[in-house]
Amino acid sequence: MPLSVKRPARWRALLPWIIGVLPVLCGLVVMYWQTGRELHNSSQATSAQVVAHVERILDNLSGATEALLPLSGQPCADIQVAMRGEVTRNAFVRSTNLVTGNTLYCNSLFGDYDEPVDPADYTDGRLWLMDGNSVTPGHPLLVYRASQADRAAIATVDGVHLLTALRLIGPDEQLQLQVGDHWMGKDGVVHPGAPSVAASAAVLQPSARYPFSVHSGYAAGKQAERMREHYPALLSLLLLLGGAAGGACRWQLRRASSSRAELDRALEADEFLPYFQPVVRKGDYRWAGAEVLMRWNHPREGLVRPDLFIPYAEHSGQIVAMTRALMLHTAQGLAPYAALLEDGFHISVNITADHCRDLRLLDDCRTFLQHFPPGRVVLTLELTERKLIEATPMTLELFEKLHELGVMIALDDFGTGQSSLNYLRQFKVDYLKIDQSFVAMIGGDALSQHILDSIIELSTKLGLGIVAEGVETETQRDYLAGHGVDFQQGYLFARPMPLDDFLQALAGSTRLPPDARPEIMRG
Repeated sequence: MPLSVKRPARWRALLPWIIGVLPVLCGLVVMYWQTGRELHNSSQATSAQVVAHVERILDNLSGATEALLPLSGQPCADIQVAMRGEVTRNAFVRSTNLVTGNTLYCNSLFGDYDEPVDPADYTDGRLWLMDGNSVTPGHPLLVYRASQADRAAIATVDGVHLLTALRLIGPDEQLQLQVGDHWMGKDGVVHPGAPSVAASAAVLQPSARYPFSVHSGYAAGKQAERMREHYPALLSLLLLLGGAAGGACRWQLRRASSSRAELDRALEADEFLPYFQPVVRKGDYRWAGAEVLMRWNHPREGLVRPDLFIPYAEHSGQIVAMTRALMLHTAQGLAPYAALLEDGFHISVNITADHCRDLRLLDDCRTFLQHFPPGRVVLTLELTERKLIEATPMTLELFEKLHELGVMIALDDFGTGQSSLNYLRQFKVDYLKIDQSFVAMIGGDALSQHILDSIIELSTKLGLGIVAEGVETETQRDYLAGHGVDFQQGYLFARPMPLDDFLQALAGSTRLPPDARPEIMRG
C-alpha cells in the first residue's frame, strides 16, 4: 500500500492508546472545568439570594428601630405600647428595646428593665449575632441597633428565620452567615471566629447595605458527583469517541502512512500527474481556465487520493519538488495544443508556504510561461493554508516579482482558514476562491449564506476577482451568477479529468452551451 511506513513496533503499539486516551482526558478536563463553573455560578446565586433575604429581614428591624429611636429617653410606661406595636407590625421583629447612656431601660416584653449595653459588641455599631440571651440561652439571635448620641433603639430577630434562609434557599450548599467575629451555619449554632472555606466553589458574598456576609460552597467531591449525576451520557460518549479514535489510528497506521523514500521514488518515476478541472466564466459559462490538481498514479494501487499523500509531502517539504514536476508536466502536455486555448486562459496551481521561502518558484513560473505564446496563458498560484505563509522580506519580494512576471495570486478556500484576512492585508492578492462548504449551503443554511454574501461583497469592495468552488446544482450556479461571481468551478460543469480528456474536451466542446456538454463534462 502506498505511504506505508515501517515504524518501531513499540511506537506503533503506543500511538493508538495515546490517541484514544487523549480525547477522553481532554473531554474530562473540559467537563470538570464546566462543572466547576456551574457549581461556582450556583453557589454565587445561592449566596446572593441568602444575602437578599437577610437584608429584607434587617429592613424590618431597621424600620422598627428608626421609628422607636425618637422615643428613647421617655418613660417606659409611656412608650411600651408603641414598642409592642412595632413587634406586631413587623413580621421578623421578635422584641424591641430602648437604651439611654449604654443602659437598656425599656423592653417590649418586660417593660422597665436594667441591663448594661456595650456598643463594641455590635459590628459597625449596628449588628450582633448572639448565641442567646437570658430569656432564650443557646438560641441564636440577630440584633440590630440604631443610635443617636447616647440614645439607641434595638430590635432582635429569632435565629429560626435565619436558619430557614440557609436551609431552604441552599439545601445542597454549605452556607454560613457571618457577622463580625461570629458565624452561624445550618446547625443553628453560633461559633466564634471565621467559618472554614468550602472545598469546592467557595464564594464570599458580602452585603452592600448591612455589616454581614454569607459564605457558600460545596463539600469535597461534589464536582465528580455532579459529573456522574448530570453527564452519564456524555461520559459514555467520551469513552466511545476515545475508543473510536484509538481504533481509527490503529487502522490508519496499518493502512497507510507516507515515507520520504516512497515519494522520492514516485517523483523519479514521474507518477504524479496533472488533472484538470475547468473554471467557467459568468454569462456564457465557457471555459476561462482550469485548476491543475495533483494525482498519484501508483503502479500497484492505481490513482491515490490526494489527501493520502499531499499532507505528508507538505510536512516533509517534498511538495516543492512535486509541484515543480507537476508544472513542468502540465506545460509540456499543453504547449503543443496551445492553439486550443483562448488568449488569457487561466491555469491555476496550488502552492504552500514551502514554495515561498526562496526565489526558485519565480524560475518555475517563468519556465512554465515560456512554453506558451505571450498572453496565451495566465498562470495563477493558489495559496493554501495548511502551513502559514509569513510576510518575510523574501516572501514579499517573491510576490512582487511574480506580479511583474504576470503571475496572479489567489487565496484558496477563502473563509475557512484563520489567516485568510491576514493574507489580504499582507500580500497583493488578485482572486478569492470561495470554499465549497459555503457554496453547498446556498438555499439552506442562512448563516453560511450570509458569510458567502459577505465574501462576495468584500471582494467587490477590494476590487478582487472571485471564484466559487464546488458548484454542483443549477440553483447554486444561478445564485452565484446573480450575485456577480466572476468564475465558477464544480461538478455541474466538469469533474477533474486527465490531460487527454481535457484536450479532447477543449478541441470539441468549449464553445457549447451547458445543456450540450459532451459526456466527459457531465456528472
